[in-house]
Amino acid sequence: MKVELILRLAALAVAFPLGLCAAQETGRRPITHEDVWLMRRVGAPALSPDGRWAVFPVTEPAYDEREESSDLWIVPTDGSAGARRLTATRARESGVAWSPDGRRVAFAARREGDDISQIYVLDVAQGGEAQRVTDLSTGARAPRWRPDGRAILFTSDVYRGAATDSANRAIAAERRARTYNARVYDGFPIRHWDRWLDDRRPSLFVQPLEPGARARDLLAGTELAARPGFGGQLGNSAENLSAAWTPDGSGVVFAATANRNEAAFADVVQALWLVPATGGEPRRLTADSNSYGSPSFHPDGRALYATMEPTTDRVYNNNRLVMWSWPNPGATQPVAGGADRSVSEYDFAPDGRTVYFLSEDQGHVKLFRAPATGGETRELGQLTSGALGDLSIGGTAAATIIVTTWATGGSPPELVRWDAATGRITPLTRLNAARLAQLDLAPVRQFWFTSSRGLRIHNLLVVPAGFDSTRRYPLFVVIHGGPHSQWTDNWSLRWNYHLLASPGYVLLLTNYIGSTGFGERFAQGIQGDPLEGPGRDLDEAVDSAITRFSFIDRSRLVAGGASYGGHLTNWLAATTTRYRALVSHAGLWDLESQWGTSDVIYSRERNMGAPPWENGARWRAQSPLQRAANLRTPVLVSAGERDFRVPMNNALEFWSALQRMRVPSKLVIWPTENHWILNGEDSRFFYREVHAWLARWLADGASGASR
Repeated sequence: MKVELILRLAALAVAFPLGLCAAQETGRRPITHEDVWLMRRVGAPALSPDGRWAVFPVTEPAYDEREESSDLWIVPTDGSAGARRLTATRARESGVAWSPDGRRVAFAARREGDDISQIYVLDVAQGGEAQRVTDLSTGARAPRWRPDGRAILFTSDVYRGAATDSANRAIAAERRARTYNARVYDGFPIRHWDRWLDDRRPSLFVQPLEPGARARDLLAGTELAARPGFGGQLGNSAENLSAAWTPDGSGVVFAATANRNEAAFADVVQALWLVPATGGEPRRLTADSNSYGSPSFHPDGRALYATMEPTTDRVYNNNRLVMWSWPNPGATQPVAGGADRSVSEYDFAPDGRTVYFLSEDQGHVKLFRAPATGGETRELGQLTSGALGDLSIGGTAAATIIVTTWATGGSPPELVRWDAATGRITPLTRLNAARLAQLDLAPVRQFWFTSSRGLRIHNLLVVPAGFDSTRRYPLFVVIHGGPHSQWTDNWSLRWNYHLLASPGYVLLLTNYIGSTGFGERFAQGIQGDPLEGPGRDLDEAVDSAITRFSFIDRSRLVAGGASYGGHLTNWLAATTTRYRALVSHAGLWDLESQWGTSDVIYSRERNMGAPPWENGARWRAQSPLQRAANLRTPVLVSAGERDFRVPMNNALEFWSALQRMRVPSKLVIWPTENHWILNGEDSRFFYREVHAWLARWLADGASGASR
């Protein structure tokens, strides 16, 4: 199939049913790990203010990280030309932001000569080399241009009490000179994801662009920054202070918490704050117990917007989009989102009348629009395949330009432009088309069934290369993590659908109770029932698939998952023998020990209604450990040694129980991996081990329930 035809079919897949894209040609081959890993990785686009250009990062991956490169690319949004490289260094650029005049872009990068990431500015109009504009020992990230284009706001992690860069350097030097090595804490949390927390906290800086100007720390010496509970949003790679300039450039609105030190026994609330652009004590703008993020101002400057997650007795709540009048915020006014759908990224039409946002929806991530003052929400276009990401909007009042990434289960993310009037899309990048043209990647199928509890359960089905509906295939039940996430028709490196299916398996991916994208009530239905209810949905999904699809061999069933998918895999190991083999990565084994060792504990307590010592029977009722006597099914158990979300003790405890019960089992520990397997060679080894383990127990004569 020619590349041009592939792209036309990719564009049509948004507007028409998947079946129109399902034609397969002879000569295509099954996908390999090299295909998955070495695809170019397209990042989030940033549109110029006039909407004519999109700048975006592209990673050229390699198995040896020293050979990997990442650069900025640029593409015209009218589709008149292909994308071209804008930078050419091995340094990874992030946080691209256009200047208000549309001539320059700012970004963060650690280039040659930098000890840590700094902010660079590149003149796109004139070309040339990017110029470094910051020089802080603590680094710089997430640039935001002041409305007049003469200064840049950014984030840097500073030591508590350090008011100057010299003070930060002195503290860092003192730490390096210590003759002992110890971590000391007097409060929670102490670690996050894969790193131990220290006494650094994010702060907001303003860097004027006049020659010789020094960056100013807006929060230095403030009472807020000195509070023991002050901090940003803890991300998997950094701690973030989501921020926006006020329309006149006189201040900055940002999201931060003042009660992180209460994380062991209370919800950590992200509030909105206003700090003068010259520095000073921030003023809290939101006084309630809800959490706010992603502040942004309406194009006319008369309203402030933010996402809002309500604080309730539920562990999960959908994000809402809300607004306040500006500069005198009054009552909170709802705009979009609620019980039916959750708002993730959002942006405004240039004329300010419409707000666009992305939201999970029944196995997809779709683009929606609503009046900027609130009102009826409608989908833009009709997405029938794939998932969107990374929304960016530019243009004029007469012509709104919308760009997102779009991926499917059979194609990694590429940039597409949306027609704001019709919802049609135009592909803007084609960076992986040539490699994809070689591969036999059948479109992801979908089906629903009604569970024994009367719930409609959504499922994805993936068939292997060379699929023949007259044959019978083993069924691999792959269980998503979260639990508050969903399987989508999307591309994945860590659990790539087609790579998992490549030995000749049919994959079943079930959005069990607790999954997002099916309404807030459905996602909340897991509270107090962390494993048994979802496990029942999985069991009934298998029954439904076997009944519907004659090509599934009911005698050859396997299952596996990671994170919450690993939790449910361990539950299956202790409650059923219908599977020949299981694969459990980063799965909990004992609810109580997971509570005590994870980096997140209070939400687990709230999910079960009380801490373990007050409600022990409920905790133990759905703890796989308590059912260890039932273990019969062979299990491949794996974990990352640097995983603090589901610490390695879970894998070791499960492994010990399997060995004690003399169940065939295998343990794999990755010393340098966290909750995810991110290194290329580790990933290749993971897939190889999974395929070898399943093949061993799916072979004729193998019995998954025998010891």
